[in-house]
Amino acid sequence: MNKETTKTLPVLDMSCAVCANNVEHIVSDLKGVKNAAVNFATHTLTVTYDATVIGLEEIRSEVQSAGYDLLIEKNDGEETQDNSAAKRYELLRRNTIGSWLLAIPLAIVSMLFMHVPFASWIMLFLAVSIMVLFGREFYINGLKHALKGYANMDTLVALSTLIAFLFSLFNTIYPQFWYERGLEPHVYYEASGVIIAFVQLGKLLEEKAKRNTSAAIRGLMGLQPKKAFRISSEGVEQEVLISELQVGNILRVHPGEKIPVDGLLTEGTSAVDESMLSGEVIPVVKKVGCKVMAGTINQQGSFILQATGVGESTLLAQIVRMVQEAQGSKAPVQRIVDKISNVFVPVVMGISLLTFVVWLLIGGEVYFSYALMSAVSVLVIACPCALGLATPTALMVGMGKAADRHILIKDAYALENMCKVDTIVLDKTGTLTEGKPSVVDSYWFSESKKQYLDILYTAEKKSEHPLSLAILEWLEDSGASMVAVDSFDSSPGQGVQMSFEGKTYWIGNRIFQDTFQVNLSGEAKTVIIDWEKKANTIIYYGCGSSLLAVIAVADHMKVSSPAAVKLLKKKNIEVHLLTGDREEVASATAAAAGIDFFKAEVLPSGKEDYIKELQSKGKIVAMVGDGINDSQALARADVSIAMGKGTDIAMDVAMVTLMTSDLLLLPEAIKLSKQTVKLIRQNLFWAFIYNVVGIPLAAGILFPVNGLLLNPMLASAAMAFSSVSVVLNSLRLKYIN
Repeated sequence: MNKETTKTLPVLDMSCAVCANNVEHIVSDLKGVKNAAVNFATHTLTVTYDATVIGLEEIRSEVQSAGYDLLIEKNDGEETQDNSAAKRYELLRRNTIGSWLLAIPLAIVSMLFMHVPFASWIMLFLAVSIMVLFGREFYINGLKHALKGYANMDTLVALSTLIAFLFSLFNTIYPQFWYERGLEPHVYYEASGVIIAFVQLGKLLEEKAKRNTSAAIRGLMGLQPKKAFRISSEGVEQEVLISELQVGNILRVHPGEKIPVDGLLTEGTSAVDESMLSGEVIPVVKKVGCKVMAGTINQQGSFILQATGVGESTLLAQIVRMVQEAQGSKAPVQRIVDKISNVFVPVVMGISLLTFVVWLLIGGEVYFSYALMSAVSVLVIACPCALGLATPTALMVGMGKAADRHILIKDAYALENMCKVDTIVLDKTGTLTEGKPSVVDSYWFSESKKQYLDILYTAEKKSEHPLSLAILEWLEDSGASMVAVDSFDSSPGQGVQMSFEGKTYWIGNRIFQDTFQVNLSGEAKTVIIDWEKKANTIIYYGCGSSLLAVIAVADHMKVSSPAAVKLLKKKNIEVHLLTGDREEVASATAAAAGIDFFKAEVLPSGKEDYIKELQSKGKIVAMVGDGINDSQALARADVSIAMGKGTDIAMDVAMVTLMTSDLLLLPEAIKLSKQTVKLIRQNLFWAFIYNVVGIPLAAGILFPVNGLLLNPMLASAAMAFSSVSVVLNSLRLKYIN
């Protein structure tokens, strides 16, 4: 039996985008693994696998055999990942400071005091110190991956610095080799040392910038408290770690505390701030039997709850997991970049070798130093990391910004394609409207209203129709009370009838009213026609063949819906409305929302057909619905969007979830998609241009024209800051309105 599982796991020991591709290919090729994606920006692997065929330990073992590692701790994975990231950052910081403390005097000696006695030996000592004390990871990782048949950024750094160092060492120990040929020996120790210093600095700045791209996910994880107050079966209150809690535990939440788990109130009342999940700033009153969610804040009274969801099963954990998986997913454009990254390092090594050979063919031994330094510059200036970071960093910032604004985006495909949408199809109930019917008007034809209210209240209490709740809410303040009826009968889809004091009372729709042969007066017809024009649902209430009252029930349009439709139309997006309601209701709703295209009385399969018809005309269609009733249409659409409805989030159905159910988030999501895609294109453009221009420049293409030859130290500086510039450009999205 297939037991498909998806996990997001931290990956250790990756030094560049090529490493990310290596890990991804290793895991993807394993039997039982359905899909694997490595995000170099977050250092995470998102893997979908069949747990009956392969386990996490086996996946980890394969990754370790290639020189990397996975963190698969069950309870404190995030914390371990944070600790690992903090240690990595601290090590980079130490190595950067140490290498620069030695690289600066090394550069000074090489430029100003190269003819001082023993200058070569001083530079040798400084270069060896930098390479051994602060750059040894490049050589260890480069060798380790080379033995496994892989090449990465460490390979390029190790090769370039070792070539420069060994050439300089030969010239220091045996300078006569060049003197005998009438040439002056040169040493390039500063290239080895300063290259390492620049690369370390670039990695440090890159790491710091990347931490900012994941600020949103850390903020979400920070919503859940670390501890909770559990009440034992003896009634003793004890502070425990969140990881120790189980479903069914009884907990006390004090005023001002974050609620630790999802649960049901069993004792007490309070007002809870749910803004971090729902976006609603007004605290929600909670009574016994009400649901509360992990991460929300108890503002007032102390209360007791029973845990219904703990750990990974809480709504907050699902949201965090969704954002993590979305940030780890790959945009279609990234697939092209991955193919380039796979061959990048071998190609660069080939260009470096070709550069060396061409220089020697042109100039012979006289140009040996030029040949060597140009080859080293090519190795150093090439940067797969800029390409590897271009897409994921922009996606991370974009999805993080969306999450902050209560827009949950399931994957990179949705984010990349939302900006292409030119047609949006909206469901009516719960999307354009509140999804909660309420009584908006009533008209009575009898003066004995009080007695008839009691009978109506009794009928609706016994009824199971969804509209009965709306009428009961309306009757709450009327003082109506239950009466003892002689009989009660329900006609599903039509209405109910009951006997009281020898008379038959009934409540229902127009068809149900007709069974009692009621003759509508001109007064009643005028009222009903007026209400129907306003898209109201009419409830008829009578006794025998006499009509006592008519009640108008409506599902109110959300205040923000017309404004959202207007914004979408401003973006030249066609807006369509589909509903199962009758023609009059659909027409009135579309007119009120400002929608030009609508279709009424549509079944779920009809909604899918409608979308297929739009797509056949070349439209790129987004469907917005509740994620359950509209599942066929959502699956058919190019981009599927679910309305959150508070905590009832259809995250498994749609690519995008608008958590607050506010349609104004829809144009916001499209705008964010356009901004993110624009940044991705900018990043990829500069990453490609950097390598296309930088590599020939380092090879010495301009030397015959103006004598320009790129120093390896400058090449290393350019390489270091290319990745940083890409990440910083992505971070700009945080501050774009």
